[in-house]
Order: sequence, then structure tokens, then C-alpha cells
Amino acid sequence: MSLLEVTGLSKHYAGRPSLVQRVTRDPGQVVRAVNGVSLAVERGEVLGLIGESGCGKSTLGRAILRLHEPSAGRVTFDGTEVTALAPPALKAMRRRMQIIFQDPYASLNPRRTVAEIVGLPLALHGIASGEEAREITARVLERVGLKAGQLDRYPHQFSGGQRQRIGIARALVSNPEFIVCDEPVSALDVSIQAQIIALLLELKRDLGLTYLFISHDISVIGYLSDRVAVMYLGEIVETGPVAAVLDNPRHPYTQSLLSAVPEIGARRDRKARVRLQGDLPSPLNPPKGCKFHTRCPLATGICRSAAPQTRDLGGGHSAACHRLDEGLSLLEGGR
Repeated sequence: MSLLEVTGLSKHYAGRPSLVQRVTRDPGQVVRAVNGVSLAVERGEVLGLIGESGCGKSTLGRAILRLHEPSAGRVTFDGTEVTALAPPALKAMRRRMQIIFQDPYASLNPRRTVAEIVGLPLALHGIASGEEAREITARVLERVGLKAGQLDRYPHQFSGGQRQRIGIARALVSNPEFIVCDEPVSALDVSIQAQIIALLLELKRDLGLTYLFISHDISVIGYLSDRVAVMYLGEIVETGPVAAVLDNPRHPYTQSLLSAVPEIGARRDRKARVRLQGDLPSPLNPPKGCKFHTRCPLATGICRSAAPQTRDLGGGHSAACHRLDEGLSLLEGGR
């Protein structure tokens, strides 16, 4: 059994109604941020979640942890249905499921010291208090590359990379098994990104952690992940082992993402640059049929009228596209 199983998970938000809608009490449109997502994460693996900005990646990560209450669907963690837990049981479960946020500047309370920020989960979960909590916090801080002597400093006294280390320490201090990494390196300089990625891999190896790693950077996903899920407009369009998806992408959207990765030297002419037409459609009014058909050069009539079913391609690789049997590819040299 997978450590985490997500089945048909959706998160919809009510759009802001216009003046006329408020007068007529029309609820207005619904933002379908996440729509019927199903995926699984095995114990000890890294599942990379990739897609354009605005496709619903972060919302999905928060809905899995019930930081945002799902509108529909089910989340099961280690055999327990998280979506059915009452608040006291959910609080206990969150000790085992943590998150590292994207922005190390916005995710830390500027009025609290590092000892208070990192030590807060210890108090919330009744793990430790007083001097014992301070000792645990100091050990965790050193584990992520900071010093125990920095416990009484405030976030503004640290660099961006150091702040993200504080965020990682806060996620680790309750000794979790599963961590949602919500684009934890995207706000950092490239050299600092490499340090944080190396730290996350070291922690995974040493502590036996399981990650859902959210990113828009295919290179990072390819380096970190065991498997990858590709998300478009609130839906998963392709999943599989990272080598299978990145070396042989079957969905046109995945192919377009890969074509945008810069290559140098002898490899730069081996593939065509796929230029999609138009912008990402609004989740307020998503297209009918395949959500990608408005931008897909391979779209036909059925793509515009019927949503494709996810199909097993073998070896744990699956995709949702009407034209899989034709073996078409937007990439030069594709099948």
C-alpha cells in the first residue's frame, strides 16, 4: 500500500460575484483550481509535481494536507483517511505530514525568534517544552546547516538561503514521515538552490523521508524525483518514472514543457522548439473536452468534445490523450 493515496481530489473556490450577481444572489462562477486529481506516493520516494504557474500545484499540495479543505475526493495517509478526520485527529496526523513553503521571506513570522518559529510544533503537539524544546530545536537547526547560537535571532538577520533552512528545520522538528516541498528553491539564487537541494536529498536519505516536490523547473524535478506527475489546469495529464516521462513524454503538454528546457553544445539541435499558441485558459471557464485542446497543435474534433481517459502505457507510465495510439510527438525525432 502506498504511503499517500489521493483519489478524485478537487478544490473549487467561489469566484467574486459581480454587482448584478450580488443583487440577484447569483453565486457566480467557480474557480476549479484542482479538479479530480488521483495520484499515489510510495514510502521513501520523491514524487515530482510539475506544471506552469497557475495550474494548481500548490493548491493540490495544501489540499492534501487539508490546509485548504478539499471540495471533493479522498486523501489516505498510511491507511488513514485524512479527509474524514475530526480536528483533534487531524492535528495529531499533521505531526506526520509537514510542508516547506516557497517564499522564505513570507513564511516566517518576523516578530518571533528562530527558537520560537522552529520550536512551535513541539509545543503544539505536546512533544516538548522549556529547555528540552530548546535543545531539540538547537539540534534540528544544526542538522540543516545553521548554528545553535543563532536560536535567538530574528528572520531579518538571515539570508534567503538561511531562512529556507529555518523553514526546513520547522518542518523537520516534529519528526514527520511525509513533506510537501512547495517550490522550496524557486525564490533562491542558483548557487543557493543547489545547496538546498543537496540538503533535502541528504535529509531524505538519512531520515527516510517521503516528498511531494512541487516545481516548475524540469531540471530540478529530473534531478530529485523518482517519479513525476505533470499537471495542467488542475488535472494530472501524465505520470510515470522520471526517466520514462522525461525521455519519452507521451502527452503533448509534457512534450512542450521539455522542449522549453535549454540545451547547449551538440544536443541543442536534436529537438524542435514547441511554441504553444495562446495563454493558459482561466480556471473560471475551462475548455470543454481535453483542457489542453485550445493550445495543442495535434487537437482534433474529439479533443474538443470529450475529455480523454488516463491510459496505462506500461511500466508505471500513464497519460491522458486521445491520440496516444498514433504515437505522435511535437518533438523533433519523436515517434
